[in-house]
Amino acid sequence: MDNKNTSSNSGEHNQAKGPAPSGDTQLGSGGELHQVAGGEHPTLTTNQGVGLSDNQNSLRANPNGPTLLEDFILREKITHFDHERIPERIVHARGTAVHGFFELTTSLKQYTTAKILTEVGEKTPVFTRLSTVTGGAGSVDTPRDVRGFAVKFYTKEGNWDLVGNNIPVFFIQDAIKFPDLIHAVKMEPDRGFPQSATAHDTFWDFISLTPESMHMVMWIMSDRTLPRSLRMMEGFGVHSFRLINEAGESTFVKFHWRPKLGLQSTIWDETVKISGADQDFHRRDMFEAIATGNFPEWEFAVQLFTQQEADKFPFDHLDATKLIPEELVPLRVIGRMVLDRWPNNFFAETEQVAYCASSVVPGIDFSNDPLLQGRLFSYQDTQLSRLGSPNFHQIPINAPKCPFSNQQRDGHMQMEQPAGRVAYEPNSLSGNSPRETPANGFHSAVVTETGQKGRIRAGSFNDHYSQARQFYLSQTVFEQAHIASALVFELSKVEHVHVRKAIVGHLRHIEETLASRVAEGLALDKIPDAPVAAAPVIEMPPSPALQIIGKMKYTLMGRAVGILITDGSDGVVIKTIKKAVTDAGATVKIVAPKVGGVKLADSSILVADGQLAGTPSVLFDAVAVILSDEGAAALSMESAAINFVRDAFGHLKAIAVDKGGQTLLKIANVGQDAGIVNTNDKDAFIIAAKTRQWDREKSVRTLA
Repeated sequence: MDNKNTSSNSGEHNQAKGPAPSGDTQLGSGGELHQVAGGEHPTLTTNQGVGLSDNQNSLRANPNGPTLLEDFILREKITHFDHERIPERIVHARGTAVHGFFELTTSLKQYTTAKILTEVGEKTPVFTRLSTVTGGAGSVDTPRDVRGFAVKFYTKEGNWDLVGNNIPVFFIQDAIKFPDLIHAVKMEPDRGFPQSATAHDTFWDFISLTPESMHMVMWIMSDRTLPRSLRMMEGFGVHSFRLINEAGESTFVKFHWRPKLGLQSTIWDETVKISGADQDFHRRDMFEAIATGNFPEWEFAVQLFTQQEADKFPFDHLDATKLIPEELVPLRVIGRMVLDRWPNNFFAETEQVAYCASSVVPGIDFSNDPLLQGRLFSYQDTQLSRLGSPNFHQIPINAPKCPFSNQQRDGHMQMEQPAGRVAYEPNSLSGNSPRETPANGFHSAVVTETGQKGRIRAGSFNDHYSQARQFYLSQTVFEQAHIASALVFELSKVEHVHVRKAIVGHLRHIEETLASRVAEGLALDKIPDAPVAAAPVIEMPPSPALQIIGKMKYTLMGRAVGILITDGSDGVVIKTIKKAVTDAGATVKIVAPKVGGVKLADSSILVADGQLAGTPSVLFDAVAVILSDEGAAALSMESAAINFVRDAFGHLKAIAVDKGGQTLLKIANVGQDAGIVNTNDKDAFIIAAKTRQWDREKSVRTLA
């Protein structure tokens, strides 16, 4: 473990290396020493290594007001005390995590004191976990689902956990509804299914009665929830946070991750078949990318804005069901993240890593977003149950890599041996116990709060449809058809007709043609009435940044191409196609009837990477079919071969064929278009393989 832990929890200085330094000094939040009366004292920190500026007072709305839920220092301290006896442990959801680093390229010094956002060129270790949301640990990688996007930064000033999703908005506005949302979306309690799917009654019943969710519904019914790869999806911090500078001034910020490989998604039918062919499709894809040195990379960008600018927005930025369009507040790219090392042990790191939304460092603070405010409590509390101990921060993957020290004691799985008589602060019995550091410790933003306390939703949160409409109208015609078809598919699984009708009624506020398409797909006799909207629908300009297809990178970088061969295939053609594909940045896998390989036309043996029956075309972004006449005849009797080319065509992929390959296409009744090219024209194949053949879709499936 890289962490040099200075006197964690001890009343006496117990540095990892060497004797305690002499003099009236004290360790600061970054490990520096400060002069103090009475001897040397390490900085008093949280378990994430964040220095405390005040350990005497809770955070309150005003001097005479209530204590605030966002006071993570209070909650960590009290919760640790509450759990100093052994709690039970629960399991965690399915995820894939990778080590890497974050490098800052542009300083935000005028906005924040956080060193990770001010020290250009500094490389900070990170551990990033990407996960599904709905399913359990044993579910598959590829359901239609939101993806978690959590990054743990091991900064000089403590751990910062940026815990978000691959979608910039969420279902609900207030954290008090989160248990209801999850109970609705999870498998139904009386039957124990469906697993990791939203296509069932309880989910859509909840949505039909929660109009604030309609914006998120547009996103989950879009291709965003069918990522081609974890390396090809965006990440968002979702909420507005605050940055605080040296003068104590705060600026609102939203955080964004943008993949270097660009966005790419799969098609629903393709996704279903991938889950059957490889339940670990995303995890395997990430593992192989790391193993071959094709390290995934994301740009880190921010949207910065003031309260005065926020007051002019036609929405409330503290409403988690809303986003800030890039056209309104442009993104500033300030850094990059590279993931370059697979965990040594999946359980020890990927399963035991604990992200907490409340883990921030000095210079970063929270907003009053009511969903975020609840998350500040929920994540910490969840980790106590999942990892079974308030000492989960001592697990190596969770431990800060900077010094951390405080007076918290005991509890299940306490791995350290605090020494000395003192286990409290302030004290006069120990000359080197940790103390608060007002100058360098964590400070909350200075914000004036007024108004009456109560349980009431702000009126500025009432607009539930304007951004849902903006999202839908911003999509390409292909993506709009996918959204409509996804809604028809999901609602067709709903048994209760009144729930189907209620959702279609909500869709009328988003777009009448969308409501009509879905109503027709459900064979409703008439379009249901729209419910009364809590606020008028505002016409917002389309935002091309919300598309996938419209801004998809025209590239083969990071993609995979499968080459189907048999005995007698032309080795020269295989080598030519393989070289063209690898030169374009994609990986190549050879597929054959037997994994041992085939005897080529020149009698040489070419070993296959995958057996035909277990390596269908859904695992690739494009395919080439290079067959001898005899091989084509043999495969014409093989359903796996017929499905290999049929699925590739149906999933809009480019297909390169020689004479034998063309024979198989005819037998499979696969048509011809610009995406079907001859293997002699490798350049044409590379051009076609860099994208999907979207114009083909209307000829291969019925869309809503």
